[in-house]
Amino acid sequence: MPLNFAAITPHPPIIIPTIGAPADLKRVSKTIKGMEKLAEEFAVAKPETVIVISPHGPVDFNCFTIVNSPTLAGHFYNFSDFDTELIFKNDLELVEKIEKECQKTKIPLRLANIGELDHGVLVPLYYLSQKHPNFKVVPIAYSYLDLETHFKFGKIIQRIVNSKQRTVGIIASGDLSHRLTPDAPAGYSPAGAKFDEKLIEMLKKKDIKGILNMEPDLVEEAGECGYRSIIILLGALNGLAWQPEILSYEGPFGVGYLVANFKL
Repeated sequence: MPLNFAAITPHPPIIIPTIGAPADLKRVSKTIKGMEKLAEEFAVAKPETVIVISPHGPVDFNCFTIVNSPTLAGHFYNFSDFDTELIFKNDLELVEKIEKECQKTKIPLRLANIGELDHGVLVPLYYLSQKHPNFKVVPIAYSYLDLETHFKFGKIIQRIVNSKQRTVGIIASGDLSHRLTPDAPAGYSPAGAKFDEKLIEMLKKKDIKGILNMEPDLVEEAGECGYRSIIILLGALNGLAWQPEILSYEGPFGVGYLVANFKL
């Protein structure tokens, strides 16, 4: 089966050893261990192309966006790391096939020739590329269209991936609630922990309908950035035999960091 790896990852730059201070790295040790475990699974799967859905890419309100720059590169200059740089080739054949299928099915999609990768792509790939560095990358940004359209977009991705001979992995990059504690970046809300707990519980139960139908007010109040990435991922997994594996969850800085593997 071409789709041979799927995961949810957080993307705080602070988990990069060259960025996070020693005390902060200790506070996110569960997440780091979760990412290291995920990297081991990734190295076993060895996907030839990796689709990364990021909330920090070129998001357009009314359509999905796929980056079609032939070469993709990124760094962490904004986080005072001037040495780390990641460079990948894009899988332009996969990009073209997804674009054509979206045209046929009337799913709004645009292409963006942007070669610089955002930290929503870079942070998970920093870890995953440690033991399996040779793969192509297709960066995707979600939209603010309805959730059902996100799920359908994921199903399109699965259909195209299944028509390919090369193995493909898919990563839903996104943090959960940004409002878990009084010192959280978006301020505190009791909805934060409630959203994270409900989402993780429904993932464990494979309750896709429940995830798609989470209360909009709860999602809004939680201040998350990974919900739509996850829905696209679940669409890409639709109908496949998969088992969720929660590798880690914590929120030491008031933001929920979930690392989850989907055994295929």
